[in-house]
Amino acid sequence: MKYLAPFLICFVLALTASAANRPNILFIIADDQSPFDLKVYDPNSTLETPNIDRLAAEGMVFDAAHQMGAWCGGVCTPSRHMVMSGRTLWHIPDKTMPGRSPLSADPKYVPTDLPRHTMAAVFNDAGYDTMRTCKQGNSYAAANKQFTVVHDAVKRGGTDETGSAWHAQQVLSYLSDREASNDSDPFLIYFGFSHPHDTRDGKPELLDKYGAVNHKDRNSLPAANPKQPPLPVNYLPAHPFNNTDMKVRDEMAVSGVWGKRDERTIRNELGREFACSENIDIQVGRVLEKLKSMGELDNTYIVYTSDHGMAIGRHGLQGKQNLYEHTFRVPFIVKGPGIKPGSRATANIYLLDVLTTICDLTGIEAPETCEGSSFKPVLEGQSESVRDVLYGAYCGGDKPGMRCVKKGDWKLIKYESSKDGTKETQLFNLAENPNELLPEHHASHVIALTKTTPKPNQTNLATDPNYAEKLAEMEDLLLTQMRSHDDPYRFSDQPNDELTNPIGFDDPRPTLKQPRQRKSIRSNQ
Repeated sequence: MKYLAPFLICFVLALTASAANRPNILFIIADDQSPFDLKVYDPNSTLETPNIDRLAAEGMVFDAAHQMGAWCGGVCTPSRHMVMSGRTLWHIPDKTMPGRSPLSADPKYVPTDLPRHTMAAVFNDAGYDTMRTCKQGNSYAAANKQFTVVHDAVKRGGTDETGSAWHAQQVLSYLSDREASNDSDPFLIYFGFSHPHDTRDGKPELLDKYGAVNHKDRNSLPAANPKQPPLPVNYLPAHPFNNTDMKVRDEMAVSGVWGKRDERTIRNELGREFACSENIDIQVGRVLEKLKSMGELDNTYIVYTSDHGMAIGRHGLQGKQNLYEHTFRVPFIVKGPGIKPGSRATANIYLLDVLTTICDLTGIEAPETCEGSSFKPVLEGQSESVRDVLYGAYCGGDKPGMRCVKKGDWKLIKYESSKDGTKETQLFNLAENPNELLPEHHASHVIALTKTTPKPNQTNLATDPNYAEKLAEMEDLLLTQMRSHDDPYRFSDQPNDELTNPIGFDDPRPTLKQPRQRKSIRSNQ
């Protein structure tokens, strides 16, 4: 025994040293931020975010990161459920039971013990210290409770106490406490903001920088100011058709905008959004400086993203209840050990891939409930792709709502309302038409406002007979994706696949008779 004791001591010390050297995770998530607000995605943007730019320069920028969609107007809710659980859109719970997704309370699709397999629970079990600060509501409450330290509150004001600085202070205080107690455990910090989600009450000095005011009078227009951001190139005074949810709160009731889409209103609201986003950048910088002073920065994987994108005038829309790229895509930047500085990735990823990936990066086994794919090989330069096809859904309004599918340069979006007869299809070549410009963008009065003259082929190609074969291919691909993701709805021109309507809903909400096999979710499709 006297020879065994030193061996055990050395073994324990080795394990302790190994645990202490494991990389930390700082996961930063904004609320309602389009990637095209940032210079790293749109060099013409007037938004200044030097700390986010520095993360991009020192890490990897993803050009095809997406959120999968939503079955409710509060797109934040399913998005954050997917981030926390690593599961696909139709395999997550809702805040209520039965939920707004017809499958959300069905244990065949959603494990009853899922909270025990979410982000914080997994990292707690692996010996990490876990901390969270974010907005309250429209989130996965049962998963949020798994964090050891939680400081959640809605902070959308224009002061340090009522705005984004409050969230940063929670992280800074937590790191100071660790420093004071010589805590050497690796940590996972979920650093969330309540902005730039409306109401976008920015700090006065930042509002002034972007020529914006916190407009409160529904019966007047905000003042024009040359310092305000210009209109987006895909701005429209109105969306050309009912997209199945045009009366949702974001399109009708955002303070400062309401239902207006005129130039002065949109440019002022963009200025407010930019003021809030620059403040987020300032707070990110404070936390990065703290990590640097603690000697933890180089051993920390830092992710910067948003729960979804945002319209704010693009395509005549204001909110996040659509599947255009400004909303379907999200900003996504990763810096950390082994990631080539200044690199960019074209790999298609979902936000739901985050949990599997950070487990992979830290040597933790991802829970069996995860349906995402690890993009660690992309971060390390060993692979250029994760999946070939992306699927998106939105049905928070009329059913079946909107669906999209992307493959290569091509994207299809379908719309259908069972209530008013809306049936629309859009086909885009994103290589030639990255802003998804429509026929309405070619109108002279729109060109005068955006100062952008579209090329003839920068339009919806769905009715062009030259692209009939591509349209059919994408229609078939969409149906395949709807089936493989257990989408419980179908469009009227698709086979109904023996879907049935559950009892207890006022509107038709079909559900599948049998769940598909889980392994098909993890395929490259």
